Amino acid sequence: MFDGLTVGQYIPGNSLVHNLDPRTKILSMVFMIIGTTLAKGAGFVPVTGVLLLSVLLSGISPVFIWRGLKALWFVLLFTFILQALFTPGEPVYTLAFLTVTREGLLLGGQMLLRLTLLILASILLIMTTTPVNLTAGIEQLAHPLRRLGIPVHEMAMMMTIALRFVPALLEEAFTVIRAQQARGAGFSGARLEKKFYALISLMVPVFSGAFRRAEELSTAMEARCYRGGAGRTKMRQLHYNSRDYCVFVFSGATLVAAVLLR
Repeated sequence: MFDGLTVGQYIPGNSLVHNLDPRTKILSMVFMIIGTTLAKGAGFVPVTGVLLLSVLLSGISPVFIWRGLKALWFVLLFTFILQALFTPGEPVYTLAFLTVTREGLLLGGQMLLRLTLLILASILLIMTTTPVNLTAGIEQLAHPLRRLGIPVHEMAMMMTIALRFVPALLEEAFTVIRAQQARGAGFSGARLEKKFYALISLMVPVFSGAFRRAEELSTAMEARCYRGGAGRTKMRQLHYNSRDYCVFVFSGATLVAAVLLR
């Protein structure tokens, strides 16, 4: 059930996307998210093309990404069905009191594409950036907020740890499922109602394991004298190069094209 999920995992590589400065990737992702949110009709073409090109240049198999997002397709399809059924317009198909409209299909298709692109942009950033670089990139981009008394380093660290806990929770859930299957619990081949009750039985051991991992992490950080961002130095300094400037300009041009073609 959770096998093959890759949300929150870093995939090692030496591709062009992997070697970009994390600040470049974060800003490019923000541009893609803004472009996807504002896009309509033909405006999706440049954003879709750039994200597919990024997947190709990252060296990560598209099949691997597709399989890793299988847990999110239920939400995407549910959103599409809601838009198709409850958007007023020209009826296309009617079953009892439910009516599918042409406008609903178009709006649902745009919403499905928009959510897919948003998820793809976010997961591509996580898969090609190490947690350390991601934290450093977020911290440096938010550096001006320090003047307002905002603990930038601590916020960046919490965001990165939260992302890294996703695969940890999935691993914990998969371990519990294997243990319960060994004791006769059924998670496959059963009716939907039985699967639902079986998933409820996972909640207590999974959250118990998550709290245990969080306590072990805090103990390890305290043992290494971690005291937040005050006075901390970095072994690897971030520097822009010509590649990053080209990608930054290209991402900005994609955002402009998405807005102009809507």
